[in-house]
Formats: sequence, structure tokens, C-alpha cells
Amino acid sequence: MARTDNDTWDMASSVGSTATMVAAQRVLSHREGLIDDPYAEALVRAVGLDFFIRALDGEISLDDIDPRFNTRRAAEGMAVRTRHFDRLFADATAGGVRQAVILAAGLDARGYRLSWPTGTTVFELDQPEVIAFKSDTLSALGAEPTANRRVVAIDLRDDWPKALLDNGFDPMRPTAWIAEGLLIYLPPEAQDLLFDRIDELSAPDSRVATEHIPDVSMFSDERAREIAEKLQAYGQNIEMGELIYHGERNDVVDYLTDRGWDVTTQSMPDAYAANGFTFDEDSTIGFFSDMSYLSAIKR
Repeated sequence: MARTDNDTWDMASSVGSTATMVAAQRVLSHREGLIDDPYAEALVRAVGLDFFIRALDGEISLDDIDPRFNTRRAAEGMAVRTRHFDRLFADATAGGVRQAVILAAGLDARGYRLSWPTGTTVFELDQPEVIAFKSDTLSALGAEPTANRRVVAIDLRDDWPKALLDNGFDPMRPTAWIAEGLLIYLPPEAQDLLFDRIDELSAPDSRVATEHIPDVSMFSDERAREIAEKLQAYGQNIEMGELIYHGERNDVVDYLTDRGWDVTTQSMPDAYAANGFTFDEDSTIGFFSDMSYLSAIKR
């Protein structure tokens, strides 16, 4: 279903289902010993989407969908992504930052699985139903946050800076921000507004991590449609081309650089190599050959 200005979702529908897809890949990475996320599987199973549960149970093989994107390669791809954002928080806290914000938190369990220094506050922002689902599910498991976790139940299209401030956020202190897997789901002007707000709320030495995808048309090209058709045969009906926002948008690297941030990028092939993996251009992961991982520090 195509996006609308005021659309909402849970973890089994629309944009929420893509967060469940990402969490399912984190399960594979955890099983392969590439990342440590003991909560991802319980969260995916609690959502209850049949395709992902069958895939985790071995009833659906990724090899049948794309022989060159098997379980190991899916696990490696998510490990590269997860380690990038984990590293942003690790580097920030090592540098004394004690305030973190996870934008569009979805099923992200970093507030529970990372080793946060004493005195760190982690703010998680997402739609109210999404926040409630994750919090309730993890509470039922007996999971305890490893930081001072504060949830901010708000749509990022609303006045989330005010909600963040109302929940104790201190803009005078350096902050570590992550916007993981978020930008393509924002209209171009909303992407600019997101970074304007981050910039306004960030004291010097704040940090941010995100991805940079220069051309989102790959999510709806012929190769993407072929993969989507194969997935539909197994009951996976996520239509990425309908969930993302197309159209020309500002280059996030230039946008942050122009606002006084020192920006570092790492291409996808280089990120794979840095993690000891081989980047296969001819597999499904080849979709992302032009993508890069970004981290920045405000001076």
C-alpha cells in the first residue's frame, strides 16, 4: 500500500514490517555469531509475520529466492550495518557522551543489549504503537535496559524535538544520534527537516550516523521487481517501491558538511572488506553498491 501523509503502522504492516524484516536479519547475524542481539528473535516471533517465522525456522530457504544471497550473506550484510551504528555509540560514549537518541527505533534493542556507561540516557523515538509493542514484549521477557531508557512515543512527522525536550533531553550536552534505515522512508523535504532539527539540538562534539543512498530508484527497478515476485510466492508482500519516497533529495554528506559537521563515509564494498567479508556485486546485495555508511561529528 502506497504511503500517505498521515499513515500509521504496527510492526506487521507498512513501514513497520520492514523493521521486522531488519530484525529477522539481525537474528541470522546473531545465530552466525557476527553480532550480539539476544532479543531480535523474540521480537520477530512476537510480531507474528508468517514469512519471517518460517524463514527463521528453516521452512523457507533464502537460497531458493536468490542462490547468491544465502543465509550467511544475509547475516554478513546485517552485521556490517549493525556494527556501523553500534560503533557510533561505542565511540561516542568512549569520548564522554552520555546522551543518545535512536530515531525511528522500531525493534532496535540497543537500549537493552549494548554496554552503556553509567549515567547514560538513551532516548527512543517512534510511533506510539511501535514503542508500546517493543517495550511490552521485552518486559514480558524480563529484559532490563542497560541504560536510563526513555521512550518518546511520537511520529517523526510531528514536533518530536519538543517531545524530546519534554522528556528530559538536554541540548547543551553532546548527543549521539542514529538514523538507521530511515531516510528512504522520508520525503526529501522531511529529510532536510530531520537534519535541521538534529543540528539545532546538537551541542559541539555531538555525533550522528546514518546511511547515504544517492539513488533510491534501485528499490523499484527491474531487478527489484524480480526479487519481489519471488518473495511473494512465499507470502512476503513487502513492496519497497511503494513504501519509500522517490524524487531528488539533498545529498546528506553535503548537507551536514555545510552545517559544520565533519563527515566520514565508507562505501558498501569498503565496509564489507573492513569487516572481513566479500562484497558480491552479482548477488542481491549488489543493489547497494552505491550506498555508503556515514558518521559525523559536530565541531
